[in-house]
Amino acid sequence: MAGADDTAPLAELLDERQHLIDVAGWMLGPGAAAEEAVTDTYRRWYGLSDDERTGISDPRMWLTRNMGTICLARLSAPARPLPGQDDVDAAPEPGQDLPETISDVLLHALDTLTPSERAAFVLNDVFAMPPRTVADVVGRTPRECAELTDRARRSLRAARARPTPAHQHDRIVRAVRDACALDDTRHLVSLLSRDAIAFFDGGGKIRALTRPLHGAQQVARALLTLLVPGSRTPLHLTAVNGRTAIVVRHHEQVAAVISFDITDQRVTHVWAVLNPDKLRGWNRPH
Repeated sequence: MAGADDTAPLAELLDERQHLIDVAGWMLGPGAAAEEAVTDTYRRWYGLSDDERTGISDPRMWLTRNMGTICLARLSAPARPLPGQDDVDAAPEPGQDLPETISDVLLHALDTLTPSERAAFVLNDVFAMPPRTVADVVGRTPRECAELTDRARRSLRAARARPTPAHQHDRIVRAVRDACALDDTRHLVSLLSRDAIAFFDGGGKIRALTRPLHGAQQVARALLTLLVPGSRTPLHLTAVNGRTAIVVRHHEQVAAVISFDITDQRVTHVWAVLNPDKLRGWNRPH
């Protein structure tokens, strides 16, 4: 029978619910579909016996995993409507922002991914869920999920960015590096698209941001904090996948690789890889 041990601080419960709404919003789009997925998730929770619930050591992770499978099933359903089409009343009013980091442009870009790609990308890159959890939701191995995530990143880049000539890309990345090295907020903001978005892949191995940042001011602030001058992390430029990127070193080891998507002379995406596992190849002796 349920007792006092089943309770938790109200703030923690509200934060848990908001986390589920955020995950569902990224996977299904904000609106009724996301709310229904959260409701179905809690319905599964209360469908368990008292003993089963007591045996779950991390309820938030259990809820996230189960909601991920619910969202994935809905993504895979035929004739799924585009984000926002399922509930006209839930659509943002003019001038009202979508929840937190989601923009309508990015939502439509996400909608071009396969259900498995979208689930893997959202759970891995947006919410930094453990690889095993992502694999459980998607129904693939952790390695296959990593490949799905990489494929999703490439698709999003192709969907959001028109090709920028290599010399222009190089010039803008150099300007970004210089602005970061000089702690020049104004110049850095001027190099970013107004709706720029930054992803920080720490893989749960470093205390990095676990959610994307949206907007030139927020992205610039995060980059300048991450790459603060005089922090013993010199910034180098090198080619990554044929395009200039910033490589950050610490004690002669590569600590981060930051690549950029650029459209119309402005940075639209920042992809910061901080996960030590993904940087092993950079730090192998040559």
